[in-house]
Amino acid sequence: MRRVGQDEERSFAELWMASRVEAGVSPEVASRAASEGRITAALHREDVRAYIALSDGQAVGFAVAATSPFSALTEAPCVTIDQLYVAPEQRKHGVARQLMSAVTLYADSRGCEQIGCNVPAQHREANRFFARLGFSSQVVRRITTVSALRRRLGTDERHHASLEQLLHRRRSLRAKARATAGSRLAG
Repeated sequence: MRRVGQDEERSFAELWMASRVEAGVSPEVASRAASEGRITAALHREDVRAYIALSDGQAVGFAVAATSPFSALTEAPCVTIDQLYVAPEQRKHGVARQLMSAVTLYADSRGCEQIGCNVPAQHREANRFFARLGFSSQVVRRITTVSALRRRLGTDERHHASLEQLLHRRRSLRAKARATAGSRLAG
């Protein structure tokens, strides 16, 4: 078990890509993220810590954690496990627990009293693993795209604003036309 450094970046990227493919992402999309340098950039951020588990020199698992406030309205720091992955053939051998121990030490070093995790709702085994370690559901995080939400709300701000401007112009023109017609009739 060790922190991902420059020597482990390639092994980490390969294992990360394997985890994405296992999650249903196409190999092309997964490799594009690595080739664009997004993985390296993330690993070098001050608030991100990644650990890699090795067995006989082979990368068999990883954990990625980040430090941030528990919520936007509190200042209490929290470590969030963004990703935890163990290669299928290495599961049920204590690798994930070792990775969790490394994350716990990291949380202690950052003065964090809480550790959170992101677990897809449909991953039953992962949810059971975290529940056995004492993690409880705090919130349900739901995600949508901005355009989908805009459609559901029935408001496209740009369209809404332009419609309001059009209606305002029409009302102004009607009021001017009435005023002009009224002054012709009076005169």
